[in-house]
Amino acid sequence: MSIKVDTLYSDLQNPWGMTWLGDGKMLITERKGEILIFDKDEFTGQRVQGLPAVYAKGQAGLLDITAHPDYAQNGWIYIAYAKPVPGGGATTIARFKLNGNTATSFEDLIVTTPAWNGGTHYGSRIVFDNQNFLFFTNGERGSQNNAQNLSNSHGKVHRIHDDGRIPTDNPFVNTENAIPSIWTFGNRNPQGMIFDQVNNRLWSVEHGPRGGDELNLIEKGKNYGWPVITYGINYNGTPITDLTEKEGMEQPVKYWVPSIATCGMTLVTSDNYPAWKGNILVAALAGTHIARVEMDGTRATGEEKLLQGIGRVRQVSQSPDGYIYAITEGTGLLIKLLPATGM
Repeated sequence: MSIKVDTLYSDLQNPWGMTWLGDGKMLITERKGEILIFDKDEFTGQRVQGLPAVYAKGQAGLLDITAHPDYAQNGWIYIAYAKPVPGGGATTIARFKLNGNTATSFEDLIVTTPAWNGGTHYGSRIVFDNQNFLFFTNGERGSQNNAQNLSNSHGKVHRIHDDGRIPTDNPFVNTENAIPSIWTFGNRNPQGMIFDQVNNRLWSVEHGPRGGDELNLIEKGKNYGWPVITYGINYNGTPITDLTEKEGMEQPVKYWVPSIATCGMTLVTSDNYPAWKGNILVAALAGTHIARVEMDGTRATGEEKLLQGIGRVRQVSQSPDGYIYAITEGTGLLIKLLPATGM
């Protein structure tokens, strides 16, 4: 299928997330702590006012943004950000409402622990499922042992209610010393997540070290293996482990060696791209492309690199009206993929 690229904006710095509010408005986060307001695909020149300070260091800062599934009724907008706390930063999920361009009713819903002094591996994506449970990802801060340790929040996927309460059926709520919001563990640095509403499946992509980026089907209580098993090696070329699989640990649905540096992702459900329907699109930072992963149920069957060299793709999303958008670092682009006529 051939597509053409419509460049809507070219002055982004370190964009991270995007969401639509249903009235033609779109919000894009910048990691330094800004939210840019777009209307009908054009930058309004406006930014959301009244946001709190963020811990902006390395990969930490203002990260994902998502409108509540019932936004039209309740007006809630959710963000993932690194909150400045004693000892460094903490991946935090918060929500607010918009009054004009000003954030109101701002509240932190959950602050991950422990605080971390550094800018490595904060995650973080937010998605809602069909019951309006909120899932978010949190990286292991570059400290490998965090991911297997249930007594800290790092290297995990978490699940909360949309008001921050802990669901009573979370897998580790009755486990002594475990963080009760944990849904899965052994996740290195998941920076992409998407919920398949039709099949009730939660997907994530996470960064490997040197090699070993993963596409994972995220299921309750499971251990995704980092750093006990991996298809990657240390950045300096030394081995992390001699194991790529182990009893009781999940295998990725797909992995990349060498790394493409997986980031945001989306599932194509739109009729605008008939040849891509059911495919998962994965943003590639180091790869500077979008990976189109062909799926057969929960099996990855093929892959195509789209838009090679477009820039460090941070997020790729499908809009409510069924068009695919992406944001890039380095080249600073907001692009829209349009099916070429006659396709």
